[in-house]
Amino acid sequence: MSYLDREAYKQNNDGPGPHIMGASTLTGDEVCNLQDENLGDIKEIMLDMNDGTVRYAVLSFGGFIGVGEKLFAVPWEALTLDTQNKRFLLNVDKERLQDAPGFDKDRWPDMADPVWQSEIHAYYGTESSSHHIQSGSSTARPGSNINVE
Repeated sequence: MSYLDREAYKQNNDGPGPHIMGASTLTGDEVCNLQDENLGDIKEIMLDMNDGTVRYAVLSFGGFIGVGEKLFAVPWEALTLDTQNKRFLLNVDKERLQDAPGFDKDRWPDMADPVWQSEIHAYYGTESSSHHIQSGSSTARPGSNINVE
């Protein structure tokens, strides 16, 4: 699918989601915290090419029309898919996100660096090798069992 078709595809409710979704259908999705404050949107989905798992969502926060925005690599396990509102939830206060380790669009970190990974996972309270499955709720960790209402 080309990027030109992405928006039309996202509007189609007959797609394969929410259990299996194309990464391109998630880019641009809104991310909110539990206080329902907008934290930004997903710019990129980062894959581990060694084992095929999703490791991080790159979140854009702040700025105006891309100027002055800061990017954050948020561990995939820290995000919860909110199927009812078609967005992601991140359990972090807006102020804490402003202080999170971030990067500029022209200077990405080495996401394969174990020290960098440890710092990011410690900041968001996740473990890089954990895959928690939560079922029985209206929201679920991306990649886990998802209840659709």
